[in-house]
Formats: sequence, C-alpha cells, structure tokens
Amino acid sequence: MDQGFRNYLTVTGGYWAFTITDGAIRMLVVLYFHGLGYSPLQIAMLFLFYEFFGIVTNLVGGWLGARIGLNRCMHIGMLMQIGVLLMLTVPDAWLTVAYVMVAQAFSGIAKDLNKMSAKAGVKLFVPVQSDAKLFRWVAILTGSKNALKGAGFFIGGALLAWLEFRGALFALSTMLLLALICTWWLLPSGLGKTKMKAKFSQVFSKDPQINWLSGARFFLFGARDIWFVVGLPVFLQSVLGWTFTQVGAFLALWVIGYGFIQGVAPKIIQLSSSHAPGAKTLVVWAGMLSLLPIGIAMALQQGWDAGAVLIVGLALFGIVFAMNSATHSYLIVSWSDHDKVSMNVGFYYMANAGGRLAGTVLSGLIYQQHGLEGCLYWSAAFVLAATLASVKLERMNRFLTQAQ
Repeated sequence: MDQGFRNYLTVTGGYWAFTITDGAIRMLVVLYFHGLGYSPLQIAMLFLFYEFFGIVTNLVGGWLGARIGLNRCMHIGMLMQIGVLLMLTVPDAWLTVAYVMVAQAFSGIAKDLNKMSAKAGVKLFVPVQSDAKLFRWVAILTGSKNALKGAGFFIGGALLAWLEFRGALFALSTMLLLALICTWWLLPSGLGKTKMKAKFSQVFSKDPQINWLSGARFFLFGARDIWFVVGLPVFLQSVLGWTFTQVGAFLALWVIGYGFIQGVAPKIIQLSSSHAPGAKTLVVWAGMLSLLPIGIAMALQQGWDAGAVLIVGLALFGIVFAMNSATHSYLIVSWSDHDKVSMNVGFYYMANAGGRLAGTVLSGLIYQQHGLEGCLYWSAAFVLAATLASVKLERMNRFLTQAQ
C-alpha cells in the first residue's frame, strides 16, 4: 500500500474514533443536563468554554503542529478527551455549571487539536498538483467525520438510555484509548513538522484569500449552530415530546446524511463544472442556503405541522450546507502552501470555532427569548453575511486572474 494512502487511512481512522466521542459527549450533556432541570441558556453556557478554547487552540495548534508534528498534536488531543470523559463521571453534586464548563474547555482543546492535525495532514499525503485527489480526500475525510459525529449523537442518546450517564462515559473512554494506541503505533513521527522553527506571529494569515475565506467560515458555522446546538434538540424534546433516543437518532441521521453529501460533493460539483471549485462556487451555494432558515421559520409560524417542517427543512438545509462546507474545507487546504498548511488551517478553524461560539451562545439566548423561529431568522442573517464575504472573495479572485 502507498505510504501516503496508509497514513491517510490511519489519520482518518483516528479522527473517526475521536469524532464519535465528540458527538456522543455533546448529546449526553445536552440531554442529561436538560433532564436535571437546566435552562436552555444554562445548557448553552456549558459549551461556552468548549467553543472559546477551540478558538485559542486553532490559533496555537497550527503553530504547535509546525513545531512538534501533527501526529503529536493528534495524540495530545486524544489523551485530553479521555481525561474529559473521566472528569464527567464524578457524582451529580460535583457537576456544577463551572465544573462542566472546565471539562468542556478541555474537550474543545482536544477536538480542535485533533481536527487541525487530521485536515492539515491530508495536504502532506497528496502529491503536488493533484487537485482532484486532494478535493476527493478532503471531502471524504470531512464527510465521513460528520457522518460519524451523527453516529455519535445516536450513540450518546442510546448509551444514556442503556448504560446511563457514567456507564456511557466509561465505554467511550475505552474506545478512544484503543484508537490512541493504534494511531501511535502506525503514524510516522514528526508528521508536518517544519525544518525551520515556526514563529508564533506567523499563525496570523497575511493572505487576503485566507482571511476572507475564514470570515465566511465564521458566519457559515455560526448560522448552523444558532439553531442546531440548543434550540433544536430542546424544541424536539420539550415541545414535540420526543424521547432522548428519538432526539439522538434524528440528529444522528441528519449529520450522517450531511456527512454523506460532503463525501460526494466532488462528484456533484463535477456535474456542473470540469474545474475544481473556487470562490464562485461558494457564492452560489451560500446564496441558496440563506433562503432555507427563513422558509422553515415562516412555515412554523404559519402553523404547519412542526415535525414535518423540521424533517423536510433540515434535510434541505443539510444538503446545501454540506456543499458549502465541503467546498470550504477543500479551498483552505488547496490555497495553503505546504510549509504553511498547519498554520493556515489553524487560523481558518479558529474562525470556525469563533462562529460556533457565537452560534452556541446565541442558540440558548435567542431560543429562551424568541423560540426556534427566532433562532432560524438569526441563522439566515449569518448565512447572508457568509454570502457577502464569498462575493468579496470571488471578486478578489477574478481581479487576480485578470492581472495575471
């Protein structure tokens, strides 16, 4: 087997194992603490440090990966996630908002170390000038990750019903420990480590393309999390009366489908263009996405069957959002030089984490004040901002092409 392909499979497998635990923890915390009587805003605040430290980690993580190697960053992330799972097994009396926020802070650091390492690593496994292969490998990695995060939602809900909260946490920590041992054994040391010592100041991108792409990513993922993190699962459980397992299964199926669309995004885009995607692709898909949250909110306000509206609306939102996300994930890797890929990817996913942080806090706050419809209207506003950033990026690229 080709060495690059073997390394790609190893990194992908480790990323899969981590992602399952990440999705499961999210569902366990939302459902378990809602059952303990926490308000939607309090539940959102549990994830505040998770998202905030994701910003810090992506900023520092790209520099750290260039200094010590991407494989070491991945393994540090896995060890931290195992520690987080064990932290949450303490008695209920210890599970205060502050304690869980600290645990989620470590989980956020672990997740973004793992994600940055995996996605930056793909660039190193693909030969230069192999854009089609790079797009395909990035799409498969990203799509399969989201499919498995969806599986993690289901696993979290099912384990909560089957093994209860602490039993689920012990099962997940055991699985991740096995993945850590396997990747530690199979990956070469020093993966992505630069020959020249990277300076911390280099993590801030000076490339306008990277900066505008990162801005678009901020609003894109904020738009999703504004209604998806707290508002949607709480609405399904408290308003529609769904059980823990039903909520976990529904959200799992959505993320699995979303991940599948990401994985086949290269084939879908190739149907309309023989060229690799660019900024114009972002404009088209972001424009389409901006219409969907408004449509779902208006249908709910008209009194249509909420269950049917959310099932159909989420399916359409997931398809279009997946095309946006897959194109984004390809462009940040494609536009980065080999010697700067970890730092550019780190900077880019710092913006991603910032959008998720804004979306998470707003999800609890807006749902508590204005319900799910309010979350959806704010989501539409964020998508519109992402679209405008993509338009700026497309004009910039067109100018550069004409100048050449």
